[in-house]
Amino acid sequence: MTPVTTDIRLVVLDMAGTTVADGGLVERAFETAAVELGVEPGSAEHAEHLAYVRATMGESKISVFRHLFGTEDRAQRANSAFEKAYGDLVDGGLIAPVPGAEEAIRELADSGRTVVLTTGFARVTQDAILDALGWRDLVPLTLCPADAGGRGRPYPDMVLEAFLRTKAAEDVTQVAVLGDTSYDVLSGVRAGAGLVAGVRTGAHGDAEFRAAGATHVLDSVADLPALLLGDR
Repeated sequence: MTPVTTDIRLVVLDMAGTTVADGGLVERAFETAAVELGVEPGSAEHAEHLAYVRATMGESKISVFRHLFGTEDRAQRANSAFEKAYGDLVDGGLIAPVPGAEEAIRELADSGRTVVLTTGFARVTQDAILDALGWRDLVPLTLCPADAGGRGRPYPDMVLEAFLRTKAAEDVTQVAVLGDTSYDVLSGVRAGAGLVAGVRTGAHGDAEFRAAGATHVLDSVADLPALLLGDR
C-alpha cells in the first residue's frame, strides 16, 4: 500500500457502481440487447453471455459485445440496443448517486484537486446519466472510451487522457484512480497512477481488486476525501 496519499492532484472516478448507483441496470439493458441479437432469455447461451457481462463489468461495452457476438455488425447492433435500453432506464429515474458521492466530489474539488468522471458506456449514455443526476457542471471533464481514441478499460487510455487534458498533475504518480471493478483498477495500474483503489459498492470485491494491483480498497467513494487528507 502506497504511503503517500496527500500529493494527489488529479482524481479519476468511474461512474456506474462507483459514483452512480444503477441497481443492476447493465444486466437489464443487456437482456434487451441479447434479444435483439436473437439470444433467447433463459437459454444456455443467454446464461453464458450474462456470466461474461458480469465478469467484465467495467470494460468498454462495445468490446464486450465484440467478444460475445463476433462480427462488428452484430456487435454494433447489440451495443446500440444496449445503449438505448440503458438510456431509457436512466430516463425512467432508476439511477441515483452512490450515497456521499456528490459530497465527496465537491470536497475533493474544494481541496484543490481536479476530478474527472469516466465510463465504459458511450457518450450518449454518459450524458443521459449526467443529465439525470444534474451533474453536468459537477466536474470539469467527463470521458468515455471514444474520447480517448476508442479504447476503454482495462487499457490506461482514459486515465492518461484525463492527465493530458486537465494538466492538473505533473506526474502520473499524482493521479488517483477509483472504481468498482478489477478493470478500473487495472487501468489505473497500467497508467502508473500513484493511488489505485477499488470500492465495495459495485461489481467486484477485495480479491479481484488485490489481484489487479489495487493499492487500497475502500467501502465507498465517500471514504476517499478522508484518505487523501490523511485522516485515515
